[in-house]
Amino acid sequence: MKRRAFIQRASLASIATLTITTDLLARKAGPVYGQGNMKFTLDTQWSKADPLKNPVNDCHEMVQDASGNILLLTNETKNNIMVFNTSGKLLQTWGHEFPGGHGLTLAGDTLFITDTVKHQVYKASLKGELLLTIDPPQEDNLYPKAEQFVPTEVAVADNGDFYIADGYGAQYILHYDATGKLKHYFGGRGEGDAKLDNAHGIVIDKRQGNPTLLVTDRTRNCFKRFSMEGELIEIIALPGACVCRPVIKGDHLYAAVLRSPDLGAEGTGFVTILDKNNKVISNIGGTPPVYADGKLQPMAQSEKLFVHPHDVCVDRDGNLYVAQWASGKVYPYKLNHAS
Repeated sequence: MKRRAFIQRASLASIATLTITTDLLARKAGPVYGQGNMKFTLDTQWSKADPLKNPVNDCHEMVQDASGNILLLTNETKNNIMVFNTSGKLLQTWGHEFPGGHGLTLAGDTLFITDTVKHQVYKASLKGELLLTIDPPQEDNLYPKAEQFVPTEVAVADNGDFYIADGYGAQYILHYDATGKLKHYFGGRGEGDAKLDNAHGIVIDKRQGNPTLLVTDRTRNCFKRFSMEGELIEIIALPGACVCRPVIKGDHLYAAVLRSPDLGAEGTGFVTILDKNNKVISNIGGTPPVYADGKLQPMAQSEKLFVHPHDVCVDRDGNLYVAQWASGKVYPYKLNHAS
């Protein structure tokens, strides 16, 4: 056999082997979900924790710390905070005092935890030492009764100021200084674009330069952008999506969709991803985004990947972790980035 022919046949054989190997790996990884360059494979067995030793109830929110570990908040008081590596190995647990553990926000080396049962917000170290407790504010007779304050999320500014979203209570966004002193508030329940209903989540958005606040208005299927002083700037309509908290990673905005099209539709959740211009580019377990004359058309669950997704955590490699509420006490699922 001539050398050139041999090399050609060997090259073709290598290509064929590579193709077969790639196909086998793809089949092993399972189906791919999502659209565009935001496609993922699903791992429902990511967590290696033993449910008999370390049970969960509702898996509410997750963050990734500076060491790369994934922290989960559950309202199971046997282990409120569970710390995993990205492979799903349980590294440690702490916390028994958060029966309504709901919101988990990472700010440097501290955590902010909201408790919807105790009507309080806590600042804690990564080891669980409580550093600050915020009780229902008494200013301006905002909360005549403590149970009217039902905080769901916190966003923290660079100067240490923080904003509490009272998403299950009176629907105010409450601005505190770093010491825990209330500075001002806005929003509140009611009609009108600047009012809120189910203000479930909040995040500080710096993608366009100057920081602004993105706030969930879950029953109205949208996020609302406010200035840091509380002036309404825009409404990001997400028809069909009862979104939970907004999560920003790089130029993208991620959100768990608890139910679709409204909170009365059980078991209809999915995950949505928006680009820097807040255009939906991918729905994981949901219908592909469709725009007609620049207007997003109603979205819905298309595949039963999730029951009630409550939060999305994005790791350094672009993989996603999805915590679920009222979904059979399952551990979080991992979505491995496929493209």
